[in-house]
Amino acid sequence: MHDFQYRHGELHCEDVAVSRIAKEVGTPCYVYSHTTLTRHYRAFDGAFRSVPHIVAFAMKANSNLAILRLMAREGSGADIVSGGELYRALQAGIAPAKIVFAGVGKNRQEIRYALENDILMFNVESSAELRAIDEVAAELGRRARVALRINPDIDPMTHPYISTGLKKSKFGISADRALDEYKLASSLKHIEVVGVHKHIGSQLTEVTPFVDALKKVLVLVESLKAHGAHIRYINIGGGLGITYLDEVPPHPQELADAISPLVRDLKCVLIMEPGRVIVGNAGILLTSVLYTKEGESKRFIIVDAAMNDLIRPSLYGAYHEIRPVREVPHAKTVTVDVVGPVCESGDFLAKDRAMPDAKPGDLLAVMSAGAYGFVMASNYNSRPRVPEVLVKEGQIHVIRAREEFADLVRGEVIPDFLR
Repeated sequence: MHDFQYRHGELHCEDVAVSRIAKEVGTPCYVYSHTTLTRHYRAFDGAFRSVPHIVAFAMKANSNLAILRLMAREGSGADIVSGGELYRALQAGIAPAKIVFAGVGKNRQEIRYALENDILMFNVESSAELRAIDEVAAELGRRARVALRINPDIDPMTHPYISTGLKKSKFGISADRALDEYKLASSLKHIEVVGVHKHIGSQLTEVTPFVDALKKVLVLVESLKAHGAHIRYINIGGGLGITYLDEVPPHPQELADAISPLVRDLKCVLIMEPGRVIVGNAGILLTSVLYTKEGESKRFIIVDAAMNDLIRPSLYGAYHEIRPVREVPHAKTVTVDVVGPVCESGDFLAKDRAMPDAKPGDLLAVMSAGAYGFVMASNYNSRPRVPEVLVKEGQIHVIRAREEFADLVRGEVIPDFLR
């Protein structure tokens, strides 16, 4: 459920007409609903109230400082994958004791930064990483808390690019090597194994893969305990999907009802890393129609947003519903490609889409753009990145300013020999 609804034929974000945002902030821009964000977080957190748990919001989905501050005020931690995300989390006021650091390629500078800030734990993905963390921790005279990220080889039945728990994935440690990795970790003086972690993929629309993967992990936990491990945390990752088109993903309560009984008696803290399920449908990309064009075999609607603003359609072939901001009664439905100004054939937001016809100056809302939207934006074609807006109680808050041309060359230097 989200708070982008039509009122008297005009799309609103909560109580604010989206056309007003376009007038005051300009297009393209990202628009987020405070009410939706809060409700989604509370629905997820509340679903697991029967077990000790930490919600570690997956910052990769949306890392705007204002969004992170909202999450922090709700009690959320953070799932991070870089030193930059750690910096953002700390700037937003997220408690280090609720931060978990994932990713296959943590460098020593990032490891040091995380240890200096005493984060909760690292999700470790290889023996080489274990040794690197041990060495950096030794330099600092500390012990690093880690969880072994286990690859349970469960097919999440999602897009190959966001499937992370199969044997061929770059992520995690295979389940049959986990005990050996634990023995290695136990031999390292500056490593403390406190948890087990798994994450099998993103945009999952069924509970079964979560349950199957967790059952495999729990067998491993029992084996680790038999070898003297003191496992205090079980991290089930994230990945719960949202509705983009006709998906019917489970409600967080359904996930909790399936997961909680499996861990209730283990005397462990459950860690979850939701991202998309909280922010995905809480945001839209607002864009204006520049031109329409009749090609030899297609009609094109050319808008001012492009693949550098929202790359998911180009990268994944992902579907995003596109709605007119103003409904036109009895509008003619046409089949079009919605494309942007970027000089690439892959620059599209929709292909062969049946939708109400549009004309120059019309506003369109690209739905379900709150996750993996702005965070994946670039300056390709030297296009300034767009602003982000948070709507709360009838007020429009610009939480990231639109970049200017000068921002495009900030940090670049012409050497003296070219002057």
